[in-house]
Amino acid sequence: MSVKKVIVGNIVCGNEELFLISGPCVIEDEMTMMKTAEKLKEVSARMNIPIIYKSSFLKDNRSNLSYYDGPGLDKGLKILAKVKEQFGFTLLTDIHYPDQAAPAGEVCDVLQIPAYLCMQSGLLVAAAKTGKVVNIKHGQFLAPDNMKHPVGKVVAAGNDQIILTERGYTMGYNDLIVDPRSFYHMAQIGYPVVFDITHSIRKYGIPSADAKGGAREFLPVLSRAGVAAGVDGIFIETHPEPEKALCDAASQLCVYDLEEFLKPLIELHAIEVKYRN
Repeated sequence: MSVKKVIVGNIVCGNEELFLISGPCVIEDEMTMMKTAEKLKEVSARMNIPIIYKSSFLKDNRSNLSYYDGPGLDKGLKILAKVKEQFGFTLLTDIHYPDQAAPAGEVCDVLQIPAYLCMQSGLLVAAAKTGKVVNIKHGQFLAPDNMKHPVGKVVAAGNDQIILTERGYTMGYNDLIVDPRSFYHMAQIGYPVVFDITHSIRKYGIPSADAKGGAREFLPVLSRAGVAAGVDGIFIETHPEPEKALCDAASQLCVYDLEEFLKPLIELHAIEVKYRN
């Protein structure tokens, strides 16, 4: 089945060119955001891989009210706008409530629907009506082919610029399992598929600052499996000092290690495309 090409700025998602969604999990201070963007710009040019810059102004699903959840809509969007102005990135951010869609769409090129909220009709419709690309994350509770239902809501609201992102299924307690079959099933819906690698290694129920809150040792093998399975893009949260990150400290990749991490993935993707054709 052919996959619809989705345009994000000057990036064509679904055209056999691997693309990357990357940036800090949540918007922190402006210096952290700019340092990450500067290195991502360098990696994009050196590796010839298009990058959509990602960061969240709000993480409304933190497991404890005392945990940092972001600077909020207004301050967060101002920082993202500076990233776009200074580095020319297209931008992606999460929205959690319908009234966030319009203001976020004024700054960002992609509005992301969190996995837990992927069936929320009002949120999907509000995102769709902005006319921006909508990235729907696969809920841990849905079979992959059932992602056709949130896709259908966005299309019914008049928007067919959609990306689907896999991040794993809940398996047992506090663990996520990535089933490579899901990439195939989601691709059959007809839209570009992204593999969110860094969220797939999170250990739920464990604070993200705890070293046990993520399993970075699985990042290489999971990323290779996803690229070999034919995903169109990869999602890797990055930070200049992951161990000091205010969210997902145990799972983000150091942005200064990203280039070496990408090398085998780009080579593997080229082989996958060759044999796909």
